[in-house]
Amino acid sequence: MEEFIGGLWHKFITRAATRSYPDAAVRLDDIERTAGILFRALGGDPGLRVAPAAEIEHGARRNWLQRIAHVGEKAAHAARDAETLRLPASIEFFPERSLNRDLYLWLIAQGAALPDGGLDADAWIAANQAASRATLAAFPGFAARYRRLVAAVIAERPDPAKLPADEAAAERAIRQALQEPGSVAGLPAARRPPMPVALWLYPAPVTIDRREQSNPPTPADRREDGSKAADATDRRRQAQREDMPDGKNGLILNFRAESLLSFAEFVKVNRGQDDDAEDDPARAAADMDRISVAQDGSDTASKVRFDLDLPSAAQDDTPLESGILLPEWDWKKQQLKRDVCSLTVLDPRDAQPCALPSHLLRPARRLRHQFEALTPARRWLKNQPDGPELDLDAVVRAFADRKTGHVTGDTGGYLSCERRERDLCCLVLADLSLSTDTWVSDEQRVIDVIRDSLWLFSEALGATGDPFGLYGFSSRKRDHIRFHRIKDFDEPADDRIRGRIGALKPGFYTRIGAAIRYATQLLAKRPEALRLLLILSDGKPNDVDHYEGRYGIEDTRMSLNAARQEGVRPFCVTIDKEGQGYLPHLFGPAGYTILRNPAELPARLPLLYAQLTGG
Repeated sequence: MEEFIGGLWHKFITRAATRSYPDAAVRLDDIERTAGILFRALGGDPGLRVAPAAEIEHGARRNWLQRIAHVGEKAAHAARDAETLRLPASIEFFPERSLNRDLYLWLIAQGAALPDGGLDADAWIAANQAASRATLAAFPGFAARYRRLVAAVIAERPDPAKLPADEAAAERAIRQALQEPGSVAGLPAARRPPMPVALWLYPAPVTIDRREQSNPPTPADRREDGSKAADATDRRRQAQREDMPDGKNGLILNFRAESLLSFAEFVKVNRGQDDDAEDDPARAAADMDRISVAQDGSDTASKVRFDLDLPSAAQDDTPLESGILLPEWDWKKQQLKRDVCSLTVLDPRDAQPCALPSHLLRPARRLRHQFEALTPARRWLKNQPDGPELDLDAVVRAFADRKTGHVTGDTGGYLSCERRERDLCCLVLADLSLSTDTWVSDEQRVIDVIRDSLWLFSEALGATGDPFGLYGFSSRKRDHIRFHRIKDFDEPADDRIRGRIGALKPGFYTRIGAAIRYATQLLAKRPEALRLLLILSDGKPNDVDHYEGRYGIEDTRMSLNAARQEGVRPFCVTIDKEGQGYLPHLFGPAGYTILRNPAELPARLPLLYAQLTGG
């Protein structure tokens, strides 16, 4: 009975003290696509990704009801750094859903107007006001929306008359800064920080390094295939680095039991079940405002992200050419590093010639029939000055004109036969990373869908006569980039090629920039006017080293820019549901397509090719 009554009381007091409106909530997932488009349209850095912000303790004054219910201690601050625009995962600040959505749009506009390097912790209030003035000046349509938001935000903020003098002065300064952006240089000093301002972006959480010296590498770092731990959640956390305590078995001595809840020092304690999995590690991480990180020279049993051992040479694919050096763009240094990547061209080992799988026979026949219409054919051109045959229509017309007294100039009276060729070629570059081993249905993995797509694509293009090549790639750090030759341009699409497609298997990681650069070199040697680079991918660029996030995306963008300069037209087909956030930055608004259902790829790929080549 006591637990039941306690549960009812908790629900009642929490509902009464919470200042939010769940029924009018707008989630970041609902406007993720709009957020990316609007951010780039307003002049924001197109390479930034939009991600949810973590809730952190703000320290502002709460009313007595909130203190009783233990709510209102944390808030999700919108923030921006050099790589990410962080927005609250959900906004339920206002009773009207339209206002909550408008708040998202305003925060996006603020993020686009702020400096590229993010906010300075000492001048972020002035920077927010400057961003507001710049946004309202450049985009007057935001003015009415901003006034509504300011009125709604002020209505939810504490009354300065009910605050201590120092906090009241800070609150009045905030209200003035919201109503007249640019009029406040800074906030007056106060004992407590003010309530978070929903219309402003905050400085991004920084990493505080308190170590006296760098720690020695762990055994995993010393190994060539060492692994690194991954974040338990995608939300950004404040972090600080600490030196590992010297004590082998730390204990807390001379303490009172009632003080345990307030103990916050870093203590290394050896547990008997160190390798046991946490029941809910993501939830535990979500409750942390600041995470302390230290190295103790030992490995943990739980690893999310890990390196992979390469197969032995006897079992690996056959190398055709190795040591091909390629550049890579260092986004942080804004520099193209020469000859830092090493690529190896491979041939599938033990790929036996085979026929087309039975489940693809019917769609292959249909595609061949459709694509035969694109085959170059002979056509007769009438009224030509010379040719192998007379143009009887032109001769009769000229004779009739003369009999009726019409004077005509010399016109052609011959038929000329012309064969118009399709002056184009295509290179298909398939992502063969480890992620292709995931299942997309009860019967197929991603790699199975890619195989089916390449089989049908080769059948369709074999009917047109267009030159095409099929290649795949994966990587393991910059010194081992694997480029799989499936079909060269001068090879016929026969059972031998079908066997190579059937021998494809998931590889390692996705260092796509180097693969695009080498594919561009192959296409640059082709004489055709239109050279199409068709990329099949299932996720973002990443590798086991630093090649991830903004670094990988910017290197991929620079490789695509170099391909365009060589006259290559890149196009991406992806099954990554998050692709809308970064693909426009890489390929442009019309340079990619996202398939929500991966099983559609085999049927869609040939049709996309026909659309891209004007067939």
